[in-house]
Amino acid sequence: MLMATSSVMAAGKIDLKSVTDGTFAAKRISGIDPLKGTDQYAQISQDGKQIVQYSFRTGKQTAVLFDVSNTVGEKIDAFDGYILSPDGKRMLIRTQTEPVYRRSYKAVFYIYNMQSHLLQRLSDGGPQQVPVWSPDGNQVAFVRDNNIFLVKLLYDNSESQVTTDGKFNHVINGIPDWVNEEEFSYNSALEFNADGTMLFWTKFDESNVKTYSLQMFRGMKPSKDEYEVYPGDYSYKYPKAGEDNAKVSVWSFDIKTKKTQKMQVPLDEDGYIPRIKRTSDPEKMIVYTMNRHQDVLTLYTVNPRSTVSQMLLQDKVSKYIKEEVVAAVTIGPDHILMPSDRDGFMRIYLYDINGRQQRVVGGDYDITAIYGYDSKTGDIYYQAAALNPHDRQIYVSHKNGKTQRLTDKEGCNYAVFSGDFKYFVNTWSDYDTPYIYSTRDNQGKVIATNLDNAELKKKIADYGWTKKETFSFTTSEGVTLDGWMVKPANFDPSRKYPVIMFQYSGPGNQQVMNSWNAGSMGQGGAYDMYLAQQGYIVVCVDGRGTGGRGADFEKCTYLHLGNLEARDQVETALYLGTLSYVDKDNIGIWGWSYGGYCTIMSMSEGRQVFKAGVAVAPPTSYRFYDTIYTERYMRTPNENPEGYGDNAFSRVNNLSGALLLCHGLADDNVHPQNTFEYSEALVQADKDFKENIYTNRNHSIYGGNTRKHLLRQITQWFDEHLKN
Repeated sequence: MLMATSSVMAAGKIDLKSVTDGTFAAKRISGIDPLKGTDQYAQISQDGKQIVQYSFRTGKQTAVLFDVSNTVGEKIDAFDGYILSPDGKRMLIRTQTEPVYRRSYKAVFYIYNMQSHLLQRLSDGGPQQVPVWSPDGNQVAFVRDNNIFLVKLLYDNSESQVTTDGKFNHVINGIPDWVNEEEFSYNSALEFNADGTMLFWTKFDESNVKTYSLQMFRGMKPSKDEYEVYPGDYSYKYPKAGEDNAKVSVWSFDIKTKKTQKMQVPLDEDGYIPRIKRTSDPEKMIVYTMNRHQDVLTLYTVNPRSTVSQMLLQDKVSKYIKEEVVAAVTIGPDHILMPSDRDGFMRIYLYDINGRQQRVVGGDYDITAIYGYDSKTGDIYYQAAALNPHDRQIYVSHKNGKTQRLTDKEGCNYAVFSGDFKYFVNTWSDYDTPYIYSTRDNQGKVIATNLDNAELKKKIADYGWTKKETFSFTTSEGVTLDGWMVKPANFDPSRKYPVIMFQYSGPGNQQVMNSWNAGSMGQGGAYDMYLAQQGYIVVCVDGRGTGGRGADFEKCTYLHLGNLEARDQVETALYLGTLSYVDKDNIGIWGWSYGGYCTIMSMSEGRQVFKAGVAVAPPTSYRFYDTIYTERYMRTPNENPEGYGDNAFSRVNNLSGALLLCHGLADDNVHPQNTFEYSEALVQADKDFKENIYTNRNHSIYGGNTRKHLLRQITQWFDEHLKN
């Protein structure tokens, strides 16, 4: 059976503790790992002690692949994850996981033989990163301390070191640096070729990248006792917009001859290599390259022995290629799937393995996820916003060009397909319905309902949750915008209510999605419901630059981040002020990260419509943010001084309304520099504000009582300024 994570049971009125402690967390089915070419999947058991195999079709257990209580050799009490070998005979068991950045971690891995139950440490030399199986399952490569190591299982797990030049803050082999990991969404740059005779990896030389230092204190939850008297720091390489990036190159290692070579990949001096992939041909690896402007994505085939490369295919797009495109490119034995919005909407382009275009899937709507290609039938499975921008459905495009919708309810549908594409687990929700999981066949027929979250549905009714109401309006610039609002349970249309607007507003993001996850803090918008119980109307509107409506709507903010987005939030406030039940003199706005930036820009737009606002972890000038993200939308400061010049600082004298700034002191993503420099500008502009700094907290601002404290400050700030 499918594993679900349980929620905490509680009853009564919504309070901040229940918002932050998981009281309203939906049960989830997670960790479904389809087994290639079969109708089976693997999953960690509910107690976390086993890896169990199930049938998609029946949902019944078919095998136990690993059990902590049934091992020979090493003994462990628990594990955090696993990686199956390609031949299905072994697995790597992950333990003692230590996070590094958002997607990277170190861990102690064990090799497990599924037939003999023998459990052995992968290495005795210290924790490992990104272990990779060879295609035959007889070798494992991994990274430690920025160097690559190789373990040969057929030679008593003998370990050898492949690279020696790795050094913290200088050279990284096989894993991306901070900015590539964060903005291209990956954590491994290490592969074997198809026959396991070669290793292939990307090297990042960050010697010339400037360093940013975060100050660390003792703090609490957890406490860092080494900083009890004197603070310490964490210094790492972080390239800000317009500054030097790491120099990237691709290398191979011949396992037999021990020869290391640099690949001849055409690349601009300041270009990117966001992925490397193996093919079914041992003489061909695929290297993705991208120019610094990020409007050209090229795939090369590279011979790891001769080092020679050849262009396979290239995508050129107006303005920029979206981050998710890189992650969504799918390389199969005989095909390549590449999403592109080159023609105005995100479509799927099918190529053969030699780069010849075979088919285009999609229409005048955005395809939002690719689930795979069935080479036996020619079917392509995907998710799309075909009904409207706020809806997600699952589709299949047949070889004959016909398209079939496989899901039947409006809302948001997600899928995990079996390895043979005969079945999928469908996750559905809408604004007011927690996740429902069902198993369907590849015609969309429901075979079984696996989880319906009926208990949570009853709980939210008991807590007096109100429905999200959707609306649309047209701005003074003729732009139609969509949103949702939550009203108090005892709403009286003859009264006038204060309004709190929540938004993110960043490029391609959507907060107005017909999904249970819609809302400021997830969990069905539990925090928004809390605010509604405090007497507020809570509103969210996606302005220009957000996703789901095609390239023109999404990319119209190019070179001028924050300008149109702020105008649209101001227009939202003006529209709300025309409603009979809204107190137009008491409208607030808040947001986190980009939403914090847009909060400040909106409060400084010139039209004084916001009485109060809260900016959490905000960028305040994109000159302070990283190269890849910022330059994707803004180019470099030298190329676009006007765009960079329009920021929170240039608008500081226009700030109106009471502003609360909140920032984590150990934010490695949006540096506290943003808030510190902006607060100084506010002081010199003689603007009143308040500032909350959270010791040792990162961009997510959590740990111990931190998140509850933060939400209370936000609530109290609005109570103080909007309820008068």
